[in-house]
Amino acid sequence: MSVDTSPVAEDATRLTTQPAPVAPPAPSRQLLAPVRRAWRQLTSMRTALLLLFLLALASVPGSFLPQRNLNPVAVQDYLAAHLTLGPVLDRLGAFDAFAAPWFAAIYLLLFISLVGCLGPRIRLHAKALRTPPPPVPRVLSRMPATERWESTADARAVLDEARAALSGWRLVEGPGGLSAEKGYLRETGNLLFHLSLVGLLVGVAMGALLGFKGTVLVKEGDGFANTVFAYDDITPGRRFDEARLEPFSFQLEDFRATYAENGTALTFNADLQVKDGLDTRAQAYDLRVNHPLVVGGAKTYLLGHGYAPKVVVTDREGNKLEQTVVCLPQGPQFISTCAIKVPDAAGEQLGFEGIFTPTTVQDPETGRVTSVHPRADAPALTVQGFRGDLRMDRGDPQSVYALDKTELKELDGGTPRTLLPGQTWELPGGGSLRFVETTEWATFQVTQDPGKLVALVAGTGMIVGLCLSLFVRRRRVWVRAVATPGPAGADGAPGRTVVEVAGLARTGAEAFAPEFQALTTRLRTTAPERPATPESREDRT
Repeated sequence: MSVDTSPVAEDATRLTTQPAPVAPPAPSRQLLAPVRRAWRQLTSMRTALLLLFLLALASVPGSFLPQRNLNPVAVQDYLAAHLTLGPVLDRLGAFDAFAAPWFAAIYLLLFISLVGCLGPRIRLHAKALRTPPPPVPRVLSRMPATERWESTADARAVLDEARAALSGWRLVEGPGGLSAEKGYLRETGNLLFHLSLVGLLVGVAMGALLGFKGTVLVKEGDGFANTVFAYDDITPGRRFDEARLEPFSFQLEDFRATYAENGTALTFNADLQVKDGLDTRAQAYDLRVNHPLVVGGAKTYLLGHGYAPKVVVTDREGNKLEQTVVCLPQGPQFISTCAIKVPDAAGEQLGFEGIFTPTTVQDPETGRVTSVHPRADAPALTVQGFRGDLRMDRGDPQSVYALDKTELKELDGGTPRTLLPGQTWELPGGGSLRFVETTEWATFQVTQDPGKLVALVAGTGMIVGLCLSLFVRRRRVWVRAVATPGPAGADGAPGRTVVEVAGLARTGAEAFAPEFQALTTRLRTTAPERPATPESREDRT
């Protein structure tokens, strides 16, 4: 006797309804399961939103704390003022927040998360765009918006009128009637917004890696050539190549600033002579605020300005040194401070601390001078002199705007002298200081950002996508027109057409109500409701 050992026979002879044991997955799939779970978690929209929040949170230190790439002096001052908290923040990278490893990790994870979650969504949206609207449901009365009436109009005419009224919708006509759908641009806008966000991240990353930013102070009559060594301060990208600097130069011919009577600045103009190459002729350019100089991929902006008094210092042996000293503004009236250093003076070195006042007034009681307007209507230079060792030849870094008075002795008992243009101070012990005239200086910022155009296009795409996702509504409409024969025994009586219209608003149900009402009103005009008759009432019953 033979025994049936097939799987069907085994299931029939089992004394339990429990499913047969499933074979364990292959070892390779078991090893990859945690990776797949981690990838699904990373590429979820919830994770992307969380990472976006963390990125904004990680940017907070860069907004509230001084950054080394922007103001290293302020960082040192913060560390000196916060002896306990400062070193901790420094070890965490808070003073270089946007280049810290933790910021880069959040940035990279956000980029991967957005790309990973957008891929499946784009595929699903593309599939939805190719999928026709769903057929007309059998029972339309269950829809949120529905109307039904009977008419003597032809069913074909009703459907044609509905097709005309729904022009611009995705339409499909089937045996059950007409299906229409509209609002796919909502999801398109949502995807465009997130794709543009990825593009914005790419643009910012390109600027951080390949961009360049440098500032330089130029006095009237001086020039500037776009080389790394000509800048006072530079912020190159991590992968910036010096060979990519645009070859141009300019000379500051004149700087002009105008002010209102109350001292409010009105205009700033820098007259430049620009050469965009080694063998090209210089061309005049009027550089203004928000009107940068563009040469190739480099843009030069006007950042600030100040005064630079020209002085002539004569030492004991009659040697003369002419300097145009940059004074830094300390307030809205452009009261400015500066330092004059003469390390090569015969005998002891000379140094001067100066205060420049554009429109000078002097207190008759105290003798102190101040400025009442930023315009140079009555310029004066108030200086205090020193002799001794300026400590400039010891290799220690030293600011050009301040004196190291550790080994200096005051001249004339430390009494300051106020000089007008053309006046001279005869120094005790020999020598003199003469205030010749007032000139001005301007600071310029040169930037090269290859990711700026990418960021601009991405920002525009984000705005367009956000508008589409906020204002476009997803909705569906179904129209059914079924013709039935006229009442029995009514010779020549017209048949009746049952018209049903239903709508479903996926978003914005309140805004969809007037649109649905306009559609039904138009169809009622083409297919007016048939007066009720006993036969029709019996049919409805």
